[in-house]
Amino acid sequence: MTRVGIWGRDRDVFEAVRNALGDRGPRVKLLPGAHPADFAEGKLDLLCVTPEATGWAGLSAVDCRVLLLPGTAGPLARGLRCVSAVSYGTSPRDTLTFSSLEGDQICLALQREIVDVDGGVVEQQEFVLPFPPGLPPAGYLAAAGVLLLLGVEPGRLTDGTKEAK
Repeated sequence: MTRVGIWGRDRDVFEAVRNALGDRGPRVKLLPGAHPADFAEGKLDLLCVTPEATGWAGLSAVDCRVLLLPGTAGPLARGLRCVSAVSYGTSPRDTLTFSSLEGDQICLALQREIVDVDGGVVEQQEFVLPFPPGLPPAGYLAAAGVLLLLGVEPGRLTDGTKEAK
């Protein structure tokens, strides 16, 4: 079973990923948390740091194989035990970013190849997708990154995200 931690103050990214996984859910154990201490027990295959994550103290207690985090938080990742890190955000230096966002359509750009949690390679590419209501763009990037790192097409995010509040 693949253990995935999703660290953030609210559960928007967690819920989007859970809904997008659908029938794949039984092979993935999603673990929500609001603080690094919530992930201190056991090793995670993937830890997603959402855009609204706070409370970096205690980060060194987390052990994960792959870290997905906002590019702006990159320097803080040095305190974490991980094999690889993937950044997301609006900088051209981030691995996963937007190439465009217009109305109800979003274009995600995977700037370089990544290795998913099962060891598969996801090639550099762009994904043109409908942009569903309910997730801010940075949260959408985080959720799409989790799916890509699990070997799941990010287009599944459009199938189950919650409606706008």
